[in-house]
Amino acid sequence: MTRVTSLVLRRMRAPLLVLICAYAVAILGYVLIPGRDASGAPWRMTFLDAFYFVSYMATTIGFGEIPHAFNGAQRLWTSATIYLTVISWFYAIGAVFTLLQNPAFRRAVAEGAFARSVRRIVEPFYIVCGYGDTGSLLVEALVGRQMRAVVIDKDPERINDLALENLSTYVPGLCADAGEADHLLAAGLRHRRCRGVVALTNDDAVNLKIAISCKLLRPRLTVICRAESRDTEENMASFGTDHIINPFESFADRLALALHSPSTHLIYEWLTGIPGKALAGFLEPRHGTWILCGYGRFGKAVERHLAGEGVKTVIVEADPASTRPPQGAVIGRGTEAVTLREAGVESAVGIVAGTDDDTNNLSIIVTARDLNPNLYTVARQNRRSNEALFAAAGVDQIMERSDIIAHQILALITAPLLSEFLRRVRGRDHAWVCQLVSRLVAVLGESVPDIWVVQLDARRAPAPSAVLAAGLPVRLGDLYRDPRERARHLDCLPLMLRRRGEPEPRLLPDEDLALAPGDRVLFCGREGQRQRMAATLNNDNLLRYLQTGVDRPDGWLWRRLSRAPADGRPV
Repeated sequence: MTRVTSLVLRRMRAPLLVLICAYAVAILGYVLIPGRDASGAPWRMTFLDAFYFVSYMATTIGFGEIPHAFNGAQRLWTSATIYLTVISWFYAIGAVFTLLQNPAFRRAVAEGAFARSVRRIVEPFYIVCGYGDTGSLLVEALVGRQMRAVVIDKDPERINDLALENLSTYVPGLCADAGEADHLLAAGLRHRRCRGVVALTNDDAVNLKIAISCKLLRPRLTVICRAESRDTEENMASFGTDHIINPFESFADRLALALHSPSTHLIYEWLTGIPGKALAGFLEPRHGTWILCGYGRFGKAVERHLAGEGVKTVIVEADPASTRPPQGAVIGRGTEAVTLREAGVESAVGIVAGTDDDTNNLSIIVTARDLNPNLYTVARQNRRSNEALFAAAGVDQIMERSDIIAHQILALITAPLLSEFLRRVRGRDHAWVCQLVSRLVAVLGESVPDIWVVQLDARRAPAPSAVLAAGLPVRLGDLYRDPRERARHLDCLPLMLRRRGEPEPRLLPDEDLALAPGDRVLFCGREGQRQRMAATLNNDNLLRYLQTGVDRPDGWLWRRLSRAPADGRPV
């Protein structure tokens, strides 16, 4: 507001002075020019009368001669002051319109409104720096899980897109460079409700600067950064960035996981997806020889992870001088049938189109399928706008950076226990994982689930905490009984329980497990189930009803009226 006031005073100084002088001259003239009243006696206007008359005369509202009819001198002065004040007003109004169109003024007003919106936030929120494909997906997912977000992006079109998004919760957006510390502070970096900063710009240097600024200004705040080069990753890690996400490494790891355990890969996709979206289908890539077209950062990551699974790869690279592929690489783009035949496409089991050109990647997939219809196809999608083309091409697995990063960040910030649970799942045997998939299918239906954590303390779960404090038992199944029909459970599943003092968490805990104060339970379930469970966590009577089946009246009077004496006669 200080900047807005400063701009207004600086740009409107001359018009305001002109108006003030015009009014002062006009008022002074009316006070000094003598007139006559209805009886012919001399009179002079007071300053109040003169100010009142000039006010409605100067704005051309129309006027009558007050408090008495004017004489010739007064009417002559009125004619002169009409031109003087009207011209002054035209000048002032023109200056106002010029000021309203001034980019600096509009930016100052927008920044002031943005800062006020952030200050009014009373729920925990995350600052999302960059509202491109990844940022928009992440914000949509956060809002879908009842979390708040604040956005900074230097592209005005993206901020306009944010304003037009049909989000259930208002998301403040600022058009500015997120690398500037002042903008981060305006976005609520030091706000007591700020839970973290997510740097998702398409410039590694800007993301690095954001991470440094956050760690210097608020060292304990969680910072999650996107990085697409090893040098940037190492630089971010050197000063304590909490989470660094490389989309190429993440996808290569997921591809290797799909080869190693398709069911585990399916669990990853389901639990880290965007709530409400359709569940991903089952993927089953095969072991054998794979063709890898493109040996840039993505290609190198895929080759390294496939080699970890014992998979042989044949590299196809158009620019070997800059990428330096290993010995035996085939020179070419992979869009030509002759190049793919040289790479052995007829005997291969899979192909990865990993260049930085979507057109080439689609051409590689189509050409390869013509030569070998049984190929498992993986394609890198560089632009989200080409999603329909890749879907129409029938690619088995698509590497889309924004989708991968958004899913991984969502797993990190929406449920702190989810990342640990997914790591634990990777160490389980095939039978256990398949059983988990079956249980998830029964609970979730066809949509990506909501994920939440219940912590048994007086602030987050007052009802079960009070029962435990009274020395009475609370079982895990009591928390997710359906308040409308206590004999059945809500459409949710407890995935993991963390208990103080226990080194290992309990995966898929049984509903008969007795809870203890401080327990943290990771749940997944259909949309709306979290809200129904919240009623149980906050209402003592509802929890007792779900435990016992007895609807105990609340309040001293109702308890007295419902109590029966020893002989059985009603009170």
